[in-house]
Amino acid sequence: MPEMTVIEAVRDAIREEMERDSKVFVLGEDVGKRGGVFLATQGLIDDFGESRVLDTPLAEASIMGIALGAAFRGLRPIPEVEFADFVWPTINQLIGEAARTCYGTNGAVPVPLVVRIPYGGGIRGGLFHSQNVETHFFHTPGLKVVAPATPFDAKGLLKSAVRDNNPVVFLEHKKTYRLVRGEVPEGEYTIPIGIADVKRQGSDMTVVSYGLTLHYCLEAAEQLSLEGVNVEVVDLRTLTPLDTETVLESVKKTGKLLIVHEDNITGGVGAEIAALVAEQAFEYLDGPVSRLCGLDVPTMPFAVNLEEAYMPDTDKVVQALRKLAAY
Repeated sequence: MPEMTVIEAVRDAIREEMERDSKVFVLGEDVGKRGGVFLATQGLIDDFGESRVLDTPLAEASIMGIALGAAFRGLRPIPEVEFADFVWPTINQLIGEAARTCYGTNGAVPVPLVVRIPYGGGIRGGLFHSQNVETHFFHTPGLKVVAPATPFDAKGLLKSAVRDNNPVVFLEHKKTYRLVRGEVPEGEYTIPIGIADVKRQGSDMTVVSYGLTLHYCLEAAEQLSLEGVNVEVVDLRTLTPLDTETVLESVKKTGKLLIVHEDNITGGVGAEIAALVAEQAFEYLDGPVSRLCGLDVPTMPFAVNLEEAYMPDTDKVVQALRKLAAY
């Protein structure tokens, strides 16, 4: 299979879905001639024209409002929020309307909407270009939340998201865009939303993660293997719906759990998984459910040393795993 980057996989998925279904279109700031700030939509305007690749003003509330109205009319919009930090003006349309419409109409009005959101730190984006926003959507019934870590998963999950009749928040970690490469099939394929993937089999402890930190967990697991500790790595891939079965099966097998994510530790995805395991797999645990997450600061610092202090990395995961292994 050919290799590609995460950003190439995202672009391929959008292109293939636009070719497959004329109801699919993209809109957002600079998505047309420039191809998006990260070039995720590069070349699409040449292939599909301005009627299906819409450059918009710098007005996120309008972008989401237009996309929501189009979804109500049977189209399949893919609005891009240029950075996660700019998503807040869209909240009324996305959380207040899109998430509630299907439930409020007893299923009569589907909302086939995919909101692409580049998120996360590690690129020195500073206070207003580095936020992790997943918890705000993870907490909202009616939204599906997807956070792939690899090109294979990004393409397959994005294609599934476009075909879904429910609103999907599709989170793409900016640092993975060109840093992470992987094999992607040339033919048609999709990955079901809501299914986690065991990226590495293990027997001694489980680490659960998603997005950029998934790769740090895999690197840490390899280091621990040299010390005789066999770590299983579970990639959530989808945050909502959460694949509780895969997580619980892994914890019941290994008896120990570390949850790693970049978002703030308090009230995050890791807190929900910790509660789930404490409730449904307590008798299988041989150590405390542990979390390695972002610090509870308002947003990502700009200074290199402060950003590094905030971000989880391979060394921090190794230290957390060693501590858990000692129980």
